[in-house]
Amino acid sequence: MADLTIKLFADGADLDEMVKAYESGNIQGFTTNPTLMRAAGITDYVAFAKKVLEKITDLPISFEVFSDELDEMERQAKLIAEWGDNVYVKIPVTNTKGVSTAPIIESLSKAGVKLNVTAVFTEAQVEWITEALDAGTPSVISVFAGRVANTGRDPMPHMKRAVEIAKKNPKAEVLWASPREALNIIQAQECGCHIITATPSILGQVKNFGKDLSQFSLETVKMFYDDASSAGYTL
Repeated sequence: MADLTIKLFADGADLDEMVKAYESGNIQGFTTNPTLMRAAGITDYVAFAKKVLEKITDLPISFEVFSDELDEMERQAKLIAEWGDNVYVKIPVTNTKGVSTAPIIESLSKAGVKLNVTAVFTEAQVEWITEALDAGTPSVISVFAGRVANTGRDPMPHMKRAVEIAKKNPKAEVLWASPREALNIIQAQECGCHIITATPSILGQVKNFGKDLSQFSLETVKMFYDDASSAGYTL
């Protein structure tokens, strides 16, 4: 952990897990989204957000709008931004019809609303987002490197180009989103990304960084043996 320069943001919607991560001192921010909230059984969006912000007051945390109409997205964004100084508002790169959200990104950012532009995949999207974001307002560009990798593409060159493009805006940070394994943290840092999100399971793997591989091998052998014994397997 001491060698990491990239910021780790915990990704999830379990309040207890979020507080645990916050208290660990190893996390520099948080992200969540409607999909994670639904999976966690959250039914009251605002009540959940307010509970989180009562516990986490001094680290950035992103909450997402959920309208498909740009005007309503902008209204929701302004409302969410009022919840706290540490709040970033997640705005999707387009709506479900593929209509660019550039107009409201530009308007909100110029008004001082801290944005996290999400569901970003292409270099072209990074280009216009960088231009739309106000150079004086902190912002995040979340590029879904993990999903890019799921298409059979190496995400590292992709992310390096995203970082280069975003340098045009001094207040914009590039976030490596949807990591698949702990190694992605190292890869994101090597690409120059400012932030990477990670689920509790991935964060739990960070403790293995630099671990002796022979010791790791022995622990794995013991795990297989113990599980077989506990299951009562016989031949």
